Amino acid sequence: MDEKTEELRDIFMDVSEEGTVTESQEATHGTLADVDEAELDDRLADVVSRMRERYEFRTDLDDDALVTVVRGFYEGREDDAIADGLGVAGATVTDARLDLHLFRDSDTDADFDVTAFRRRIAEDDPTDDELVAAFDVSEAEVANYRRVVEAQAAARQVSHRFQSEFEDVLTDAGLSTRMTESLRQDGLDEATEDIDSLDSDADVSM
Repeated sequence: MDEKTEELRDIFMDVSEEGTVTESQEATHGTLADVDEAELDDRLADVVSRMRERYEFRTDLDDDALVTVVRGFYEGREDDAIADGLGVAGATVTDARLDLHLFRDSDTDADFDVTAFRRRIAEDDPTDDELVAAFDVSEAEVANYRRVVEAQAAARQVSHRFQSEFEDVLTDAGLSTRMTESLRQDGLDEATEDIDSLDSDADVSM
């Protein structure tokens, strides 16, 4: 159990009437009855607003709806389930989630080398047609994965700062959040792969 998980478990134990946490409870997402929902939403909206000022969001959802996306994501709800609550298409929520630098492991599930795809975009800024030819995928797949890769790159440029701010707000409120250690590890793996690639290129040129 990592430090973040232990911290959230301790928070839950402090407020639990029974004072114990089962393995199943550790894996679920609890809430506290005394959380000030309005204050929580205001703090999340502040992070969303600052992101909107920094980035050009592709989603048309307003800040209140984006706060719902954030909360739904950390409650472990799938995009389609969040979309149903908002009365929008699942793809709209996925797009909003990427705008907010919130990623799922499934975002990079692919039948081709996503690392090579990411590197190609970073190095050459290829057209969609060039990527279709290089990776033998459809135009729709290229558009989807380019969107994911660009959002991941933007998040890494700020060291996943906004993701951390969302988690800090939820943790301060005493809400257990979805752990994203693996997602950040993915970012480290990507950086390592890029470094290894550069080292390999340097060895070849020598």
